[in-house]
Parts: sequence; structure tokens; C-alpha cells
Amino acid sequence: MFIVGLTGGIATGKSTVCEVFREHGVPIVDADAAARKVVEPGKPAWHKIRNEFGAEVTCNDGTINREKLGDLIFNDVEKRKKLNAFTHPDIYKEMCWQAFKYFFQGHPFIVMDLPLLFETGKMLHYLHKIIVVTCEEDLQLQRLMERSGFTEAKAKLRISAQMSQDRKAEMSNFVIENSSSIQDMRDQTIKIINVLKSSNYHWRLRLILGFCCTVLLAGAFWLRNRNTKQLLPSL
Repeated sequence: MFIVGLTGGIATGKSTVCEVFREHGVPIVDADAAARKVVEPGKPAWHKIRNEFGAEVTCNDGTINREKLGDLIFNDVEKRKKLNAFTHPDIYKEMCWQAFKYFFQGHPFIVMDLPLLFETGKMLHYLHKIIVVTCEEDLQLQRLMERSGFTEAKAKLRISAQMSQDRKAEMSNFVIENSSSIQDMRDQTIKIINVLKSSNYHWRLRLILGFCCTVLLAGAFWLRNRNTKQLLPSL
């Protein structure tokens, strides 16, 4: 199984692209979903966030108030770094665990939805291909304001905190330009899905893994026989 990274700026349409992949039977490992899971009340990251940023970043039921926390970190680079240090290790563990489950289910490839793929650089060495979703900047701003109810200034601050769309496109293998119709986005995505499904790269990875497992088992078998012979009494 190989891993495809999906990234793009905020409000460019990554979630909609992921739905198209799901419709075609491709598993999605969602970084945002993993992030919500690791900060559930009582989790280690939850305690660290509450201790660092105070009770005001939690709701009445104890869950993290993502809007208030976002306002804090997007106005302060150091606070953003601290939050990433609290959450990213647990997020990547959760995503890797999901990837292992899909591997043993026999999927040829999975897609990891990684909004900050290039900003953090953590997963780059594990990805076979990278897809970036882009759209026109004015449209991105409009979508974010409509989706989140942000003021223009606040929306621009969120967008500017990420790497530019052009730079992400330069570093990717595939680009889905999502400024037109939903059907146009779907057509672009399906073409990429067909290319990925035609790849035999996952067989190479499975052969390598199978060879490694065979070597390990053979070594364990040899050591067991060697130790057994040493324990047998001499005649």
C-alpha cells in the first residue's frame, strides 16, 4: 500500500475532493478528524492545552473551543508552535494507526488529508504522491468568510498563516483547480484516481515487506533451532 498526500489552503475544497475519493472506494485518513480525537477531554494533549492556554479555551462540556483557541494561536506564532508541539505527535500516531489498519485490509493506496503538509514537513518522506487543491484567492477568501462567519481581516489572517497556493502547487504531483463547477472538480479528481489505481507501486512495497518478514522469520527459526541443539545433552 502506498500513501497519497492531499493538501491545499484553507477553504479551497479539500473535504469535497475527499468525498469523491471515498465514493470510489479510496480510504481517507483525515488529519482534522485525528486532531479532534486527540484533544478530547481527558486526553494528554487536552490537559496540556488547558494548562497552557487556560480554561477559557474550553466549552462548558469540557471540549476544546476551537474558535477561541484559533484566535489565540493565529495571532501569536510562538503559541501556535506550542499547540503544534502538544498535538502533532499524537495526531501522527493516530493517523499511522489508521493507515496500518487499511494496509491489513488490502487497500492498494490511501489518501491522507494533511492541510499543513508542507508547513510542517513531517509526512513528506512517507508519501508516494502529493495532490494539492487550489482555487482563486478571491474565491478562497469568500468561501472562508461564508463558511466560518469571519470578518475579511480575520479570514485573511487565517489564509496568510499558511504557505501560498502557488508554492504548494509547485511542490505537488497533481493539482486540482477548484474555482469552477463541482462537476469540473469531480472530473479532475476522477482522472487522478484512475492514474493512482493503475499504479503497480503497491505490489513492489508488499513484495519488499514480504521479503523482510521472510528474512526475519527465517532468522528467528534458525536461532530457535540453534538454541535447541545447544540445550540437547551430548551422547
